Amino acid sequence: MIYLDTTKSSDARHRSGLTRVTSRLAAALGDSARPARWDERKRVFVDEGGVVPGQDDWLLTAELFSEEERPGLGEFLAGQTCRKAAIFHDAIPLRFPHTTWPRSVSRHPGYLKLLAGFDRIRAVSGASRDELTGYWRWLGLESSPPVGVLALGADFDGTPRVTSARPRTRNLVCTGIIEPRKNQGFLLEVCVRLWREGVDFQLHLVGRVNPHFGEPVRRRAREVAREFPGRLIHHEGLADDGLARLLESARATIFPTLAEGCGLPLLESLWRGTPCVCSDLPVLRENADPGGCIPVTAGDPEAWTRALRRILTDDAHHEALVRETLARPLPRWDEAASDLRAELSAGTRTP
Repeated sequence: MIYLDTTKSSDARHRSGLTRVTSRLAAALGDSARPARWDERKRVFVDEGGVVPGQDDWLLTAELFSEEERPGLGEFLAGQTCRKAAIFHDAIPLRFPHTTWPRSVSRHPGYLKLLAGFDRIRAVSGASRDELTGYWRWLGLESSPPVGVLALGADFDGTPRVTSARPRTRNLVCTGIIEPRKNQGFLLEVCVRLWREGVDFQLHLVGRVNPHFGEPVRRRAREVAREFPGRLIHHEGLADDGLARLLESARATIFPTLAEGCGLPLLESLWRGTPCVCSDLPVLRENADPGGCIPVTAGDPEAWTRALRRILTDDAHHEALVRETLARPLPRWDEAASDLRAELSAGTRTP
């Protein structure tokens, strides 16, 4: 049996990428997995009936954790109570500490070190895998598990993929928490350039504002909205069906991020049949290169202005991107779950 760690995701007030991964994984694994939580008193994981995973069972976690949050976790991982597998997302708190909550920055080295005590690790991208193994080498760890890659599904809301061309608005859509790392402030300045040129479109920002780092972006967005009435719309809370409609009708999605572990907004856009203009990062290239995407040098205002101007004004270019988007293969959550089940059932380490 697989016991899926839902300690944080079951209590989360906001749906982050991490909690959404746990939720979709639980749905895709179905009856082959039971939700389990860290019991602070017993210092073990238990399911809803208080059952502790046994030696033939697997604990699977896609959550972030630390000894500070879960006292006794290191001892549990070192024990032989059950086998352990983890899904690793990224090392962004160490690479971009100035845009990360200080407590997350301080806890992340311990989290990366605890991962070395697992039996199996799957990273959400090749780039994330390389970050983790590189950090372990830097630490000089004597032993660590092999790290494979798990292709996360593009079908995050469980609805069928868009497979035919749809009528399009003049909307550009950017999804993700509002914060410096996601780079919406940069995107606003690029859009201001285009609006001043007379290019006609709306920009929709979808995501809550990071309470620690997002306020300057919010203030700038309000200034831009006053200068260009009706051109900038911020959706701070949008249900899945509303987001699906917005994505399906958009001219393109925009993903100007500076760092990612996987890049779920790109995958979600493609699932909805909508091309994506994204930052040219190695992690995003993994999903962008098969088609339907325009990678652009991160933080280059001239390059981004050209890319957005073209996708907004060149219909032939846009139609070609839509055809690529509809024709290319995309990963699904049932495939990810099947992959995990097969690996954990086999009882061998990831090559």
